[in-house]
Amino acid sequence: METPPLDIYPLWVVVLDYVLGVIMWTLIGRSAMNIFLSEDSDFFFMRFFVKATNPILRVFRIITPGFLIEPMVPLFVAWFFFLIRFYFLPWLIGYDVMGMLSFPLESDIARMLYNMAH
Repeated sequence: METPPLDIYPLWVVVLDYVLGVIMWTLIGRSAMNIFLSEDSDFFFMRFFVKATNPILRVFRIITPGFLIEPMVPLFVAWFFFLIRFYFLPWLIGYDVMGMLSFPLESDIARMLYNMAH
């Protein structure tokens, strides 16, 4: 069985990764929902994704290329959060790279799914 993230990393690393991971996945969710629904849809999930991610997209607007179509902008911003989690966060704690599947958020989700299946 895999070691829980809190046994490996300091608490602040796990909390920061969870926050960055939730933001990243929410941006990805907005892009995925936007395939089927417009941003002004009344569907409550879409309203949540738009309301939760608009402030983040505004912050990143200055570095977002103008040639991107609007549905791709959240994916572009999510890519920055992935880069921060994959490269910057390990650098902060003294590792070169933590590894693709060692993100604490995704590790915990995978562990829960594994435990549900067995």
